Amino acid sequence: VTVVAVSASELVELYRIREVMEGLAARQAAERMTDQEIADLQATLDAHEAMIDESCGQAYYQAEGDYDFHHRIATGSRNTKLAQMLLGDLYYMVRMYRYRLSTSTGRPQRALGEHRGIVEAIAQRDGELAEFLMKRHINAARKNIERKIQEGVLII
Repeated sequence: VTVVAVSASELVELYRIREVMEGLAARQAAERMTDQEIADLQATLDAHEAMIDESCGQAYYQAEGDYDFHHRIATGSRNTKLAQMLLGDLYYMVRMYRYRLSTSTGRPQRALGEHRGIVEAIAQRDGELAEFLMKRHINAARKNIERKIQEGVLII
């Protein structure tokens, strides 16, 4: 087992890299996912919404692998190299911080709404919009991380 530690500035830089890579994955997913994969992705978000409701809007935890929204987009891109980069060490490193920040006030509902917008763009086969929305989503997550670090809530 390899444990990788990152500094606060490195985590922010990882999110900047992730923003570009996941934007590309969303664009390609819009072009390449099957209708069934899109329906499955929408069903996943319905399950996520139920989970948020059960936690009274306080948390948005996603199981890893196929149940994870970002994992499904990466695999749906059908870009093997991109998926390998997103789902390797970067995925697990970022996932740890996503989990730690999933209870930020109001963030669960906002993240779910952002996810739904991305899926709608993918369903419409609008790669440009899917890419834009994914980048904006990851950018919002990065800003949340920066704010939590400044507030001392997230200690790295």
